[in-house]
Amino acid sequence: MTSQTDYDPLMIERGRLLFARPFLFVKGCVRLADLPPMDRVEIAFAGRSNVGKSSLINALCGTSGLARTSNTPGRTQELNIFESQSENLRIVDMPGYGYAKAPEDKVRQWTRLIHQYLTGRATLRRVYVLIDGRHGPKDNDLTVMNELDLSAVSYQVVLTKADKLLARELEKVVAATKAAIAKRPAAHPHIILTSSAKGTGLKDLRTEIAMLLES
Repeated sequence: MTSQTDYDPLMIERGRLLFARPFLFVKGCVRLADLPPMDRVEIAFAGRSNVGKSSLINALCGTSGLARTSNTPGRTQELNIFESQSENLRIVDMPGYGYAKAPEDKVRQWTRLIHQYLTGRATLRRVYVLIDGRHGPKDNDLTVMNELDLSAVSYQVVLTKADKLLARELEKVVAATKAAIAKRPAAHPHIILTSSAKGTGLKDLRTEIAMLLES
C-alpha cells in the first residue's frame, strides 16, 4: 500500500507542517447562505455515509474529536466547516450519500445542498471522493463523479479502509477504480490508498493538499 507518486521531499514536509498546526470546527451549514465568505482555499470530502469520512478527516488533522464519528450512517447532515488556524485552508465535510434509511425529504435536502455547493463555490479547489476500499466504486459514487465532471470540479479518489484487504484483493479494487476514472475529465489520475486506523496514505493526502496551496 505504498504511493505510486514520487513527491518532492520539500512538499512532503510542507504537507506535514500544514497539518501539524491546529484545525478548528467553525460551523455546520444547512444552506448555501450559511457558508463562510470565499476568502480561502477550500477542499471538500465526499463519500458514502459509511465510508469512514469523519475518521479520515480526524486522522488527517491529527485530532481525534474534530469531525464527529458515529456508528449510525448519515449522521453528517450539514456542510461541516473546519479551518486551519495558521494557513489559508478550509476543509468542508459534506453529507454522506447513498444511505437508503435516511428520510426522503432529508436526502433531497442534502442532495440539493451538495449540488449547490459543488457548482457555486469558486474557491473550491478539489473534492476528495472517498470510496470504500473493500468494495470499489458503487453507482452513487459514479453519479457524484458524473456531476463533478459536468461541473468541471477537480476531484481525486481516496480509497479508505485499505488495511481491511489482502494485497491481491486491494490490487483488484485499485485496477477497477483506475478503469472507472480513466476517461473522466475532472479526475486526478493518482488514487490515494488510506487507512485511518493504520495511518496509511496520510502523508500522500497531506502532500497533495499542500500542493494545491502552492499552485
